[in-house]
Amino acid sequence: MRATLADILAATKSSIIVSCQALPDEPMYCQEMSIMPFFANAARQAGSKCIRTSSIRDVVAIKEATGLPVIGLVKRVVEGYASYITPTMKEIDELVEADSDIVALDCTMRARGDGSTINEFIAQIKEKYPDIVLMADISTVEEGINAAKCGVQLVGTTLSGYTDYSPKTDGPDFELAEKLVSALTIPVIAEGKIHTPEQARKMLSLGVHAVVVGGAITRPLEIARRFYNGIK
Repeated sequence: MRATLADILAATKSSIIVSCQALPDEPMYCQEMSIMPFFANAARQAGSKCIRTSSIRDVVAIKEATGLPVIGLVKRVVEGYASYITPTMKEIDELVEADSDIVALDCTMRARGDGSTINEFIAQIKEKYPDIVLMADISTVEEGINAAKCGVQLVGTTLSGYTDYSPKTDGPDFELAEKLVSALTIPVIAEGKIHTPEQARKMLSLGVHAVVVGGAITRPLEIARRFYNGIK
């Protein structure tokens, strides 16, 4: 069963959404079973009211283990597609079947293997699943505005620095978040390189609805590397 967008927004206002993800080439990935529900339960006990996760098995396992709403996505490399966050309708179908409360997808302007534009893809999704809640992962203000015009309900700064044309920074893209808040009437979710409570608090002060934190909480390899690199 899916939570309503209104309930999710009420629960996550000015708060942290914890991202619990592990890809097959990462140390915290286990072939035999998903261990992400353990991270998600820790996040729930700390106060998180929503979890963001990748892969169908983790969406299902986390919803069952925590009872929390989930922002689901599928990371998959598809030939001809520059994006890998929920790139095609196949991943959308899988996430809907898994009862993802919100479906996140790459809404950048990069190449799509079938020749469609992101606007056309969003229109296809909304025609097939008119009640679906979409979170647009974008890298620029223009992409955020475009996604909002296409009818997505949430815009996230997730891909800032991960496209060839967005700024490469060591920390969060505060400027992008601030500009999106000013330009959009739908909620903006700050995500990407938010490593400290101070950075999260600054993002919230800019008016974003909520902040997604993953690497600083649920990715031990990234956390360890940050410490080791910090003492060099």
